[in-house]
Amino acid sequence: MKKIISLVLLTCVLAACSSVLLTGRKQLLLVPDSEVLAMSLQSYKQFIDSVPLSTNKTNTALVKKVGKNISTVVEKYLKANGLEAEIANYAWEFNLVKDPSVNAFCMPGGKIVVFEGILPVTQNEFGLAVVIGHEVAHAVAKHSSERLSQQMLLQYGSTITEVLVSNKSDITRTGVNALYGLGAQYGIMLPYSRKHEYEADQMGLIFLAMAGYNPTEAVSFWERMAANSANKPMEFMSTHPSDANRIAKLKALLPEAMKYYKK
Repeated sequence: MKKIISLVLLTCVLAACSSVLLTGRKQLLLVPDSEVLAMSLQSYKQFIDSVPLSTNKTNTALVKKVGKNISTVVEKYLKANGLEAEIANYAWEFNLVKDPSVNAFCMPGGKIVVFEGILPVTQNEFGLAVVIGHEVAHAVAKHSSERLSQQMLLQYGSTITEVLVSNKSDITRTGVNALYGLGAQYGIMLPYSRKHEYEADQMGLIFLAMAGYNPTEAVSFWERMAANSANKPMEFMSTHPSDANRIAKLKALLPEAMKYYKK
């Protein structure tokens, strides 16, 4: 039984390896883009139907303008690098919602939502470009698809664990399964989430530079975010990097990003 499950896992891994645009990092994508996009569109519609859109026409127009600028250069880059077929996986949409949360998020396929609460931190078009560039990067890097694949593998891993301890006492089985759950959460899913955040920062810097926005604005934005944040969890228990670590890495990435920047 264990050998069969391991063989299935190995086959899935070998068949689904891919590389992230720009960074070249290897990733595992077990679900076809078409299926992920279909799920995303459904979830996105449910969200948009449940939250009021912003009534501020100026801010809404700015969100759409910045989103259009960045998504356009991303598609140009894909075409220039022989990846034109990838464009079909995106149905870009940028919305500003009436919500005080200091947040923004991206769904697969380029469905990006900005919350009004983050605008006092972005302050202007350049700060907004940092946020949207980061979210566009999540879409292009297919981070949601990768997390879905990781969760599928973790489920397989849980099945293997059950097989290995099936002949042990109830106490042993409960303890092993609890440890597996904690190890999966803190040892795999959260670090991968932080890796995705760093990767989106890196790619986002390049995307906003391609669109004509100065990458140095990213440091200023995250310094404002740090000043605006309070009572954050320790980094190893969080899906996001600490502000200090994020800012330090952004500064290190600026020389590379500036190569793409044209005033």
